[in-house]
Amino acid sequence: MGQTCLAEAAKPRTRTNPYYNPAVHFVYIVRCADGTLYTGYARDPRARVKVHNSGRGARYTAGRRPVRLIYSESFASAGEALRREYALKQRSRAQKEQLVKGRRRSLRAARP
Repeated sequence: MGQTCLAEAAKPRTRTNPYYNPAVHFVYIVRCADGTLYTGYARDPRARVKVHNSGRGARYTAGRRPVRLIYSESFASAGEALRREYALKQRSRAQKEQLVKGRRRSLRAARP
């Protein structure tokens, strides 16, 4: 019986969001109202943008609302996502803009 209780306690909590997947981690870039870019990590980037826009997100974005999600990448582990977040934060603004522009171009090419 003890093992069953531990197994029940170890189950991940379910969320009301049907798109939430506990096995997926994201790195995202938002464009702030003043045109600056902010890079972050989240389990659900769209929900995180809502938090940023409510003023309860990062201190950086609180005074630069509204923010708009312009880029995201998914990863299987938090470690991979956090390493990528660090790498993106080391890039210049111009490099980040090229990354976003390149993603838009590849999405347009993939459409039928």
